[in-house]
Amino acid sequence: MHPTPHHAVDHTHEPTDDPLAIRLEQLILGAERRYTAFQAARTAGVSMELASRFWRAMGFADIGQAKALTEADVLALRRLAGLVEAGLLSEPMAVQVARSTGQTTARLAEWQIDSFLEGLTEPPEPGMTRTEVTYPLVELLLPELEEFLVYVWRRQLAAATGRVLVQAADDEEMVDRRLAVGFADLVGFTRLTRRLEEEELGELVESFETTCADLVAAHGGRLIKTLGDEVLYAADDAGTASEIALRLIDTMTNDESMPALRVGIAFGTVTTRMGDVFGTTVNLASRLTSIAPKDAVLVDGAFAEELVRTGDAPVSETQAAEEAATAEKEGEPAPPYRFALQPMWQRPVRGLGVVEPWLLSRRG
Repeated sequence: MHPTPHHAVDHTHEPTDDPLAIRLEQLILGAERRYTAFQAARTAGVSMELASRFWRAMGFADIGQAKALTEADVLALRRLAGLVEAGLLSEPMAVQVARSTGQTTARLAEWQIDSFLEGLTEPPEPGMTRTEVTYPLVELLLPELEEFLVYVWRRQLAAATGRVLVQAADDEEMVDRRLAVGFADLVGFTRLTRRLEEEELGELVESFETTCADLVAAHGGRLIKTLGDEVLYAADDAGTASEIALRLIDTMTNDESMPALRVGIAFGTVTTRMGDVFGTTVNLASRLTSIAPKDAVLVDGAFAEELVRTGDAPVSETQAAEEAATAEKEGEPAPPYRFALQPMWQRPVRGLGVVEPWLLSRRG
């Protein structure tokens, strides 16, 4: 399997004539430049209009009449068009596949070049260029990273398929599902950007994103996206989302280098598309985050009800105390509630009406 083409080439400029750069490009793409865009589309048996839609969806710029495309580009076009012709994918779905793959791998490629190769290709001897150092390194790493990418993709695909197919009760739930959605936001980040040097700010954001990603994954959630000072995650149940939120607060509170954190979570129907989530539930979680106190978690009423329904939280602490007293008299263990819920003042939230937030905490 050759890498998805184009990612190593900036097609917004004329193709370079630098011999080393051309060799590096050929190494990564696994083929030589042979075709213009029109020639590649014709060879693949695809209309130029459809080929342009696919390429733009993948995030590649128009290349005009330059001969910058390879056999791998032709094969990719032929495969996508073949899926449409066979009726396995509709044309809009094929474009979505191209777009989601392009956006995800583009970000990965940018990170690898900026953070990975930059640190490994410092010329060991005076007079050597970075390209001269990069070629043998890429030659060694490329097959290993390619295999690893396919492995991770297959693992993620298996996990996502299992979540959707096993938990969806009907076809409607394949796209519109009931999920817990949470935002975690660093407090005072704008002030930090004025005070910290760029390198320090970058390190803080990277540390924040890494910590969040690790905690979300470790406790059964899914990181949807990171937005610098904010992360969005989802979980299939309210208990998992609660555990993640409180662990994020605990971890950040114990890290003196981190500013305060606030989390907002909502539970309800969510539309999923291209790995992202949309809908009123997501908007509500975002609004709750903006009004949450420092180092605290606010949840909506539906989320609180779900915690009570699943036995993760009592209706009230009074009820929990009564149940514990009854259990003690009967020689039984008290109900194992993990979380506590405290109702807060109702307040109007722009675009969502009046909301009654609940303060979430850990019991005991």
